[in-house]
Amino acid sequence: MSRTHGRAPAGRRHATPGRIVRAGRHAVPGPRVVIALLLLLGLVSVMLLDGYLRAEVGNDQRVRSDASSSEVPESVLDGGPFLSFEGGTAHTRSVPDKTIVLTFDDGPDPEWTQQVLDILDDNDVPGTFFLVGSMVSRYPDVVRRMVDDGNEVGVHTFTHVDLSYRSSSRITREIAQTQLALAGAAGITTTLFRAPYSSTNDAIDNYSWPVYKKLGAMGYTSVFIDTDSEDWQKPGVSKIVEWATPKSGKGASVLFHDAGGNRAQTLEALPKYIKKMKAEGYTFTTVSGAQATAADRSAQGVPGAGTATGDATRGDPDQAAHRPADTVTRWEGRALLAAVAVAEWTVPGLAAALVVVGVAVMGRFGMMLLLARRHHRQRNRGEFAWGPAVTAPVSVIVPAYNERECIANTLNSLAASTHPIEIIVVDDGSTDGTAEIAESLGLPHVRVVRQENAGKSAALNNGVRQARYEIVVMMDGDTVFEPDTVHRLVQPFGDPEVGAVAGNAKVGNRNTVIGAWQHIEYVMGFNLDRRMYDLLRCMPTIPGAIGAFRRGAVLAVGGMSEDTLAEDTDITIALQRAGWRVVYAEHARAWTEAPASPGQLWQQRYRWSYGTMQALWKHRGSVLDRGPSGRFGRIGMPLVVLFQIVTPAFAPLIDVFTLYAMIFVDPTASLLAWLAVLVVQLVCAAYAFRLDGEKYRYLLMLPLQQLAYRQLMYLVLIHSCVTAAAGGRLRWQKLKRTGTVGAPTPGTEVR
Repeated sequence: MSRTHGRAPAGRRHATPGRIVRAGRHAVPGPRVVIALLLLLGLVSVMLLDGYLRAEVGNDQRVRSDASSSEVPESVLDGGPFLSFEGGTAHTRSVPDKTIVLTFDDGPDPEWTQQVLDILDDNDVPGTFFLVGSMVSRYPDVVRRMVDDGNEVGVHTFTHVDLSYRSSSRITREIAQTQLALAGAAGITTTLFRAPYSSTNDAIDNYSWPVYKKLGAMGYTSVFIDTDSEDWQKPGVSKIVEWATPKSGKGASVLFHDAGGNRAQTLEALPKYIKKMKAEGYTFTTVSGAQATAADRSAQGVPGAGTATGDATRGDPDQAAHRPADTVTRWEGRALLAAVAVAEWTVPGLAAALVVVGVAVMGRFGMMLLLARRHHRQRNRGEFAWGPAVTAPVSVIVPAYNERECIANTLNSLAASTHPIEIIVVDDGSTDGTAEIAESLGLPHVRVVRQENAGKSAALNNGVRQARYEIVVMMDGDTVFEPDTVHRLVQPFGDPEVGAVAGNAKVGNRNTVIGAWQHIEYVMGFNLDRRMYDLLRCMPTIPGAIGAFRRGAVLAVGGMSEDTLAEDTDITIALQRAGWRVVYAEHARAWTEAPASPGQLWQQRYRWSYGTMQALWKHRGSVLDRGPSGRFGRIGMPLVVLFQIVTPAFAPLIDVFTLYAMIFVDPTASLLAWLAVLVVQLVCAAYAFRLDGEKYRYLLMLPLQQLAYRQLMYLVLIHSCVTAAAGGRLRWQKLKRTGTVGAPTPGTEVR
């Protein structure tokens, strides 16, 4: 839709929501803009968190192999599976004979881990689970049960990456974030650590050795294995049991997996394995239990190969490796879990909403193309006519406030009209000599009516009362008409059902980037829309820059209302609810000066957005209207709400989700999907340009225009919603004009 700015002199009173005064130096209220930006920032943060939790940043799954271990002590490479650094020196411990430490990697998983815990409970056996922090954040209830059942937990990094590739700060962050997640989930931290992709001592190399020394200095015990079930290969239940069995009655740190894929074979093998090892006299314990037993035996002088017999021993909920998290850490952990919960629900929800919105938008594009084609063919047939030709004089109303730069061009263009007209300039308390300039031109059939400043709606109503003729044309004081514009604009009144006509507003100052963007928007977004709404008989807005009305119809509905900022939308809906038809005259062209700066563009779109909301709310009862006068409520209202309020609110998600998918999912497919949507928009825009006879070169600006406008309209919409929710009052916004726009002469090209 095309709108215009309102006007009032500086120093005027604040207005009610229907009346606005001029903006001060700060046209855009800072706090509301900040709220809009914070909402967008919050959305981006939630999506980044969700992507980070999925541990797919750049799909970096590098694993170092075949690196030298020349700097790693032989005692570590050949030592037991528990590595610590008491006093700064590396020490290893083995699992006592006839003792099994069941360890599980890569969880928690809501499906497989729960079943593993059930098996351990049924067999009264503890386990030590090395947890991925991102999974802990997503499934804290599983971890809480794990600890409450007497199992032990350790850190397996936050995103399951090979730490030998990471910086010191990244290593610290991986550990700290996992500890935070543990604190939030179970109220504990742990001193146990296992690195991804490095389950055995001989996997330590010159790159990972500094990592283990760093963690040792932080008080961590690094836990390796000496027996691997290799259940991740899914070799079959018997093989898993066989490979997990230690030889010669030795103790063992055994590796299973409770996440990372289908673990059905693991679940089948685990109870069989436990029963087998118990039958052979083995005891099951945790890492801390094994270390405590080894220390006791060492103090008693018992050889490490001594046999441990007896029943399986459940772990103590207060395991030695577990530390109660302090209050601050617990609350920080809970905050992390809360943020993760928000991300877990928000991102899929928004993705689903985007799919719905995307389908709706694509459907709208398809409908616009079909109906625009039909409209163009119907209205451009040689025999098409609205009825008897309209030749009677009409009144042209020009409301003006401080339009000294533009008023002469406007009136001179009207003076060249091929249709008989009277021109009524309603000067709304201008302080720059606008009225005097209009009078000094000495143009025929021009009347200047002065009034105290009361706003645009009051000026238009005054003009309607002053008009001598039944058909009135309304335009802005910064707009120029072509010679045949008025004649083309009023021809639809040959149909007695037509109560108002929307003209074709064109951007005159399209030689700048912002001007070119708006040119695309006017041709594609506004005029293609109007063709569709015309055929559907539910036109939402007659542009303030160029519109024509039956004078009696306007007076019958109460004139131009001051209840909303969008008086053009308000009067358009009111006329249709009164039973009048509103149509679009594509060949009646007006040239207007679009905002030249981002700030002015923001002011204009903010007023349009807020005013549209006001008008829709005012006419919300139209959804209950019946008969022909109810078409706007049944068809127009849902379309305007969906495509001028709902979809702009989701607009930034198109670009944000594209970036999200490119980083965390599939960059090629995501980029192709984004380009496919752009191509659809390009096709629609190209067809709109063809219908309007415009040059295609401006479409080169379409990709950047789409990116910029999506973000702008989102911020404007949020700004408007905040204003509406707070009951805020707006001021009239007088946009700066240069007066350089004029109607092109026939045969010339607009640049």
